[in-house]
Amino acid sequence: MSPRTTAVLHSEWIKTRSLRGTLGSLLAVFVATVAVTTLVFATVGRADSGDDPLLGAFYALNFGQIAALAFGATSVSGEYLNGALRVSLAAVPDRNLFFAAKASVVGGCALVVGTGTTFTAFLAGQAFLGADALGISDPGALRACVGGGVYLALMALLAAGLTAVLRSAVVVLSVLVPFLLIVSFVVGDLAGSAADFLPDRAGQQVLRQDTTGSLGPWTGLAVTALWAAAALLAGWWAVRRRDA
Repeated sequence: MSPRTTAVLHSEWIKTRSLRGTLGSLLAVFVATVAVTTLVFATVGRADSGDDPLLGAFYALNFGQIAALAFGATSVSGEYLNGALRVSLAAVPDRNLFFAAKASVVGGCALVVGTGTTFTAFLAGQAFLGADALGISDPGALRACVGGGVYLALMALLAAGLTAVLRSAVVVLSVLVPFLLIVSFVVGDLAGSAADFLPDRAGQQVLRQDTTGSLGPWTGLAVTALWAAAALLAGWWAVRRRDA
């Protein structure tokens, strides 16, 4: 890695930890997921997950993924406030390097925090179940903890890429959050197996002990990765082609 690339990555990391909205969104991934997990398992026991107790262990990831989307969106939208992008591009004229560094920091931070979140939430929730608890060595548990962290990182990158296109975190979150919480379920009921390829449904296969539908745990996560890659490609094109 060249010294210039290292310097640009470091500058993007400074932006992430310095902006309260961005840092707060990142921390909310952990806080929201672990807090909801602890509350649910401490009060009502195992979360409702049908016949899949492993999926139930990650019930609160539905809240954590919203924070991950907010982190990805705010990390990019800050560049479009008060001419910040012009300052960033004056410091880093190579737009390819600038966008790659931002995506790398967003993905890296989300992966580290997301993986810490899934392991902590899993262990915290199971601590309340006594003899009925799952262990990290149970079938699929380790894979779900690791894959769940990757899933959160991919959702952050999906939001980051779309924000580079639309230039507004509010617009992106106004589209993605209802889509994941409402539209995905409605489409799933109507579209049958085609809904297996939606980003959230595909990626969350990795959280299941026994997968459903046409995708396995890792192929489902790969489908989510393709969604994120498409959004990042569109964002890269927008950053290269548009005026600051």
